[in-house]
Amino acid sequence: MHVSAILFDLDGTLLPMDRQRFLEAYLFQFTKKCETLGLDVVRAQSALQAGLAAMLNNDGGATNEQVFWEQFSSVFGQSMQVHRDTFIRFYREEFSLIRHEFTPSPHAAEIVQEVKEKGYITVLATTPVFPRSGTLERLSWAQVDPSWFDLITTYEDFSHTKPHLGYYQEILSRLQLAPENCLMVGNDVTEDLVVQQLGMEVYLVTDHLINREEKDISTIRSGDLSDFLTFCRELAPVVHTESGQT
Repeated sequence: MHVSAILFDLDGTLLPMDRQRFLEAYLFQFTKKCETLGLDVVRAQSALQAGLAAMLNNDGGATNEQVFWEQFSSVFGQSMQVHRDTFIRFYREEFSLIRHEFTPSPHAAEIVQEVKEKGYITVLATTPVFPRSGTLERLSWAQVDPSWFDLITTYEDFSHTKPHLGYYQEILSRLQLAPENCLMVGNDVTEDLVVQQLGMEVYLVTDHLINREEKDISTIRSGDLSDFLTFCRELAPVVHTESGQT
């Protein structure tokens, strides 16, 4: 491989996670928050789903943050901008109560440190449907320092989501990376393996592997986080020159 940048998925990859368990815990806290705000819970849940769908179908014309709040407000029939700051605080307060549902991997921090010290560009390539505060909160559950990443993708700054190629192209553009010099590390066959269409390398983490379409992945590099740590330890350091990386 001629890799100089590594893109890390978060949920189910660096952060061990049962997605269904997470969604249930998240919805429980979200519902409680809406009740305290005096919002109709059923409508709020519908608004959340509509906002998520809008982000997943975003064509790049606006940020995911913009399309989310547009749809969220549309369901209520009025602007919900007045509640935006409250929901941002939600990700630093009530959302953090979900932490106890998950046990961090002892390998996650060591993996990111290992490749960072070897000179690799590092990206937290988690699908950007959460605000930065919610993303940093989940990253803290994995006990990984956000300062170790050159880029963290959040809904404020991105206009696509996985598995759209536009999401990965946004990352490449922002960091001026060539796809053939990147390695995507993830656990979702549909969302992460799509980068092969751009010419990226892939490593599938199997601890919480998601393969909804039961695709043949026998030829894809894969292993659990312990295996991937060994893989990282065997990577050669990136050599930096005045003109860039080699």
